[in-house]
This record gives sequence, structure tokens and C-alpha cells, in this order.
Amino acid sequence: MTTFRSKFPDVSFPSMSVDEFVMEHFDRYGDRVAMVDGIKGHEYTYRQIKLLVRKVRFGLASMGFKAGDVFAIFSPNCPEFGIVMLGVLSAGGIVTTMNPMFTVDELVYQLKNSEAKYLITVPAFADKVFKAQTKLPSLKEVFVFGEHPGCTSYLSLINNNGQSLPRSKVDPDEVVVLPYSSGTTGLPKGVMLTHRNMISNTYQRSSEHIIKIIPGECYLALLPFFHIYGLSICLLQCLWLGVKIVTLPNFQPETFLRSIQDYKVTALMLVPPLMLFLAKSPLVDRYDLSSVQFIISGAAPLGQELIESIAARLGVKCISQGYGLTETSCAATITPQNDINYGSVGLLLPNTEMKVVDVTSGKLLGPEQDGEIWVKGPQIMKGYLKNPEATAQCIDKDGFFHTGDIGHIDKDGYTHIVDRLKELIKYKGHQVPPAELEALLLTHPEVLDAAVIGVPDQAAGELPRAFVVRKSGGLTTEVVKKYVSDNAAPYKRLRGGVIFLDQIPKSASGKILRRELRKTLKSSL
Repeated sequence: MTTFRSKFPDVSFPSMSVDEFVMEHFDRYGDRVAMVDGIKGHEYTYRQIKLLVRKVRFGLASMGFKAGDVFAIFSPNCPEFGIVMLGVLSAGGIVTTMNPMFTVDELVYQLKNSEAKYLITVPAFADKVFKAQTKLPSLKEVFVFGEHPGCTSYLSLINNNGQSLPRSKVDPDEVVVLPYSSGTTGLPKGVMLTHRNMISNTYQRSSEHIIKIIPGECYLALLPFFHIYGLSICLLQCLWLGVKIVTLPNFQPETFLRSIQDYKVTALMLVPPLMLFLAKSPLVDRYDLSSVQFIISGAAPLGQELIESIAARLGVKCISQGYGLTETSCAATITPQNDINYGSVGLLLPNTEMKVVDVTSGKLLGPEQDGEIWVKGPQIMKGYLKNPEATAQCIDKDGFFHTGDIGHIDKDGYTHIVDRLKELIKYKGHQVPPAELEALLLTHPEVLDAAVIGVPDQAAGELPRAFVVRKSGGLTTEVVKKYVSDNAAPYKRLRGGVIFLDQIPKSASGKILRRELRKTLKSSL
């Protein structure tokens, strides 16, 4: 029986709360700049952030916030995102992060499922929150960064002296962060990540054998903080290590490039569509990106040609890749900074084990053999919120998380991801659950049946494509696309098109046969 183990020595990590961990060196960092708003230009030092976190904690306590309460952050990236998050955690709360592109119904679903009592957003999203709030009697207070009628200003949270409050001892296995993921199938589920999960994974990634982050360097935080990649690495790990973080709320090509140039950014955390932009966009040549020394890409594997193109164009010697999921607190593998292995997503992190399992027989496979990737380590989630059945389906009795991804480990110990068992579509790093779009399509009065798959796209990764059985010939592709656009977040739109069928292929148990749909797609090309 083959169980692959990390080549790196195990690391030990402290038993403490995430906020105490992140801020443990803030006094030493002092007046060093911690975070900069890349759009507005205002900045915070580490000393200032520590005081503001205390103020947020006291402000929340004065409003009745209690340990164990869930606080939702529905906002693009900004320095205040991190301040509020650390304040909530220091008050013993749980943070659930939400995609800024959510529709009202998507907001309602996550807020209701997570039982969030408090939420903070930006003025542009406030009206959407108000519409959701009519269906959420449990949502006690809506805060806003700035000012908006009907919302409590963020400034009211920090309008105090930041008095110290007593704190009870933290259980390292208590849930601290609650991002949402669709796992291998189905509607989004709350991923219960504990203090131990988050801290251990930060230590694993920060091992001297993996990535050397030097305090005082400048990292660009474009990846959204609501996503585990942006939250865990671009925000929490960078704050812990004392680097300068430049936040951007979204991707605007010239703003992205200008920020790298003007702030002399030394490291970029990106996803494949952004890597493709750096490799091919003519805009890149108009800016001085010579400060960039290191790039790490996640969410999907990169090919050798693309990596070499970026390295040559930017003069970057180190381009690393990693692999992980929300359920692994971010990462399970990473390519060491000094050892690029093309086509691989890297080596197993310290304290991590992996099995490769034949999807038909369940037999454990050896090197160079493709099967489902199973991962075990201290970074594996506690489980899915209120969903013991889904938890039991993906975490076995031995503690291995069944990822739903297909791949292998080569003879040198490098992991290669080649395909996915799971139905999840990934569009520019965003998760698009087919079941969610299928359920939406079935609410249209002219749709009899529907199925959704992802079709490969060089720039975006995958595009959602719908197969629809219609009641009459009057239903058009344009109508179907608009219906989805009107009722789902922008990244869930049917950019891959719509194909009308007489019936959706299904198994005897009623499961959609997506492989048959892909065959149908190929035959129509």
C-alpha cells in the first residue's frame, strides 16, 4: 500500500488563536507600512492596525457581539477588510467571506446557512444587502465602509480608545473562518476551518524549504480576500511575516500594471488568466515591472511554454505553482522557490500525506499512475457546516480528504494534476457549481430539463455551457443566457454557450451523464 509523504521535515506550530498568531510580531514591525489601498493610496502601519483591531473588538462588544457569533464580510479587497476580520476574530467571532459579485439570492443562501448576525459591505452593495435582509431576520446589523443611509458606519466601530477586554482561552479546534465551497458536487457548503487549520497551513507554506518571504518586501493583493487563496496567503500570511500589502479591489489591466510599477511590487500571487495576461498583453511593455522577483500561481496548472514566456518577458527567475482547495485551508503542495518543475504543482507540504487511488477499484496506486488525489494533514478542514453526510463522503475514517481531482506523483515526488472527477467548473479561479445553474435554469417556465458542464478556454480556464431541453421552439439561446445573467453572479454566465437537446442523458439513478454531454459537444464541433 502506497502512501506518499512530504520530503520535507515536519514543522511544529503553536496552539493559539489566528488573530494572536497573525499579530504576534506587530510590535516589532512597529511603524513599518503594513497595508496600502492601491486605489486611494492611504496606508496603515503595523502599529496602527494593532490599535484599530482593538478598537473594532471593543466596538463590536459594545454592540452586543459575542464569542461564536458569525460576521459576514461582503466587500472587495481593501485594508479595512483585514482590520475588521482580525477585530472579529479577536472578539472570538467567526468570519464568513462572501463573493462581492453575489446576487441577492446568493447572499441570502450563505447568510442564512451560516447564521450570520452581522455584515459589513461597501456603499455600492448596500441596497443589495437590504433586499437580502428582508429575508433574514437573524441579521442584526449592517455595517459599511464609508457612509450609506440605513447602515452603521465602520467609523462607529473604531470610535473608542481600544480598551483591552478579557479573553477566554481559545480552543485550537474551534471554527474561526467559514468560506464557502461546493466541494466535489452540489450547492455551496460552509467549510469549517479552525485556528489549527489556518495556523498550521501558514507554517507549512512558510517553511524555510518552501518559500522565503522577506519582511519589508511588497506583495500585491489582487486575489480576492473572500477566496481562501487571497485570504490565507495575500492577507494573513503576509501580515504575519511583516511585508507591505498593496490591495486592489478588482482586475483593471492598467491599474494592475501601474500598481506593480509605482509600488515596486516584489511578489505576485496570481491565477492562470492573470499569468496569460502577463505573457500576452501588449500593455505589459508600457510599464516597468522589473521589481518583481517572485510569482506564485494557483487554481490550475500552468504549462512550460507559458511559464517560460513570462520569465523571459519580466525577467523573473522564480515562478512557483501550488495546489490546494478551500478544504485544505489553502495549500497541499507547492513548488519550492528555488526549484521549478514544469507541469507540476509542486511537492507535498511538510506534515502532509497523499494517496493516489484508482477511481474504479479503490486500489492505491504508485508513482506515475493517475488516480484520485487524497490528502491528509493538519490543514484539512473540520468538515462542512451542518452537513455531516457531505463531510463523511469526502473525509474518510483515516482522515484523508478525497479531493475529486485526478493526478499522480512522479518518481521525484512532484504532484501533477491532470483532470477532475468533480463537476465543479472553474472560471478565472471562481467556482461555478453546475447544480446551482441547473436548478436556476429549471425555474424558467420554458425549460423542461437542463445540464451544465465546463468547456476548456485558454484565457478563463473553463466556460459554463448549458444543455437545455425546451418546451417549445420559441426559447432561444439569447433568452436562456439573459435569464442566467439576470439571476446569477457575473462569473456564472453561460459564456460557453447554450445547446438545445431532445433529452439530457442520465443514468438509471437519475444522475446526469456529463461524459455523454462532452461527447455530444465534441461531435458538434
